[in-house]
Amino acid sequence: MAFEGLSEKLQNVFKKLKGKGVLTESDIDEAMREVRLALLEADVNFKVVKEFVKTVKEKSLGAQVHASLNPGQQVIKIVQDELVGLMGGTNSKLTFSPSGFTVLMLVGLQGTGKTTTCGKLAVYLRKNGKNPMLVACDVYRPAAIDQLEVVGRQISIPVFADRGTQDPAEIAESASKLAHKNGNDVLIVDTAGRLQIDEELMDELRVLKKSIRPHEILLVVDAMTGQDAVNAAVGFNDALGVDGIIMTKLDGDSRGGAALSTKSVTGKPIKFIGVGEKLDALEAFHPDRMASRILGMGDVMTLIEKAQEEYDDAKAEELERKMRKNEFTLEDFLEQMGQIKKMGGLARLIDMMPGMGAGKVKDADLEQGEKDFVRMEAVMQSMTMDERRDPSILNASRRKRIAAGSGQPVSAVNNLIKRYDETRKLMKRFMKPGKKMRGFPNLPDM
Repeated sequence: MAFEGLSEKLQNVFKKLKGKGVLTESDIDEAMREVRLALLEADVNFKVVKEFVKTVKEKSLGAQVHASLNPGQQVIKIVQDELVGLMGGTNSKLTFSPSGFTVLMLVGLQGTGKTTTCGKLAVYLRKNGKNPMLVACDVYRPAAIDQLEVVGRQISIPVFADRGTQDPAEIAESASKLAHKNGNDVLIVDTAGRLQIDEELMDELRVLKKSIRPHEILLVVDAMTGQDAVNAAVGFNDALGVDGIIMTKLDGDSRGGAALSTKSVTGKPIKFIGVGEKLDALEAFHPDRMASRILGMGDVMTLIEKAQEEYDDAKAEELERKMRKNEFTLEDFLEQMGQIKKMGGLARLIDMMPGMGAGKVKDADLEQGEKDFVRMEAVMQSMTMDERRDPSILNASRRKRIAAGSGQPVSAVNNLIKRYDETRKLMKRFMKPGKKMRGFPNLPDM
C-alpha cells in the first residue's frame, strides 16, 4: 500500500506523544528525530525533510494548544497541516480551454506508463462529461502506436495514428483537425520518451509544443523510482515547462518519497495518481486526503465517492428495501462483492478506512481475505439462480454438488452460508428509518 512504511513509523511516533499530558522541548526534539528518520527512509528529498522538520518543531514549540486538543494531538495536527502544504495544499485541477477544445500533452521517460496513462486519463475525462480522442505521436518506440490503439479499443476511445509520417507535429495537427470535425472536445497527445533526458528529446517536444500549443503539459513519472522521479520532473520542467504531474504506480510504492518531494522541489502540483493496473485506476490527487491517509486517519471522502460512483441511487434504494424486508439474498451478496472489486479490492478499501491503515491489518490477512473472496465467488457462481435467491433450500446434497462444481470442499459452502447469515443480520441491525444506504460493501472477516 502507498506510504505504508512511512505511515507506520509516523503513527508509532505519535502514539508516544499522545500519552503525555505535557510536552517538553526534549520530547519534541526526540519526536522530530524519529520523524526525520522516517521521512529519509521513505526516500523524501533531504532538503525537503530538513525544512519540514524545522518548521514542525518551530510551530510545535510556539503553538497555542487548542482547547479540544492535548499537546500530543496538537503536534499531530501541525504535522498533518505541513504534510498537506508539502504536497500542494489543495487539489489542482486541469485547465480546460474556454473555446471548448482542449489539448493535453503527456510527456515523460520510457517505462513510466505514459501510454497507458493516456488511456486512464481519457477514461477519467469521459466519466466527467468530456469526449476525448487519443493521438499517437511516439514514432520511435516499436509498437508504441499499436499499444495506444489497443488501449483505445479496450476503453472505446478513438485513436488517431498516422504511420505514413515520422513528424509528431504533423500527426498532432492532423489529429486536431479530425477531433474538431468529429466533435471531440479533448485531444490527449502521447509523445515519445527516452531512457534518460537528452537534448534531442527536448528539442522534439519543444517543436511539438510550439505546433499544437497544448493547454496543459502533464509529466508522467513513476512513483517507485523515488528521487529519480523528482529529478526527471526537474529536468522536464526546466527544459519544457510542465503544468502538472501524473504519478503512476503509487499503489505499489510503500515509501512515497516522490509524492512528498515533487511539489516542493519543482513547484509543480501532482494532479493525478495511478492506483492500479486497470484503465479506470486513475484518481485526482488531494493533498489533504493523502496526508490523512499517511497519518492513519483514513480517506472517507474518496471512499464515499468510489461507493457513489459504482453504486447508483436506484440500486441503493432497492438494496435498502430488501434489507428492511429481510429479502437480502446471496444474489445481492455476490453483487456487493463485485462492488468491492470495482472499488479496488480489500487492500484499497482498508487503506481508506480510518484506523485501518498501515500496520493495522497484516499483509497476510489481506491476502487471506482476497483468497476468501475468490472462494466465495466460485461457490456462489456454482449455485443455480433459485439457490442464490433462496439459500434455505440448500440441503446436504445441493451443498455437495455446489462444492464439486466450484472445486471447493463442502466446508467452504457451509462457511459462505454462515457469513451470509451473519452479514444479513448485521446489515439489518444497522438499517434505520430514513437512513440511505450507499453501497457500502460487506467485508469478509479478516
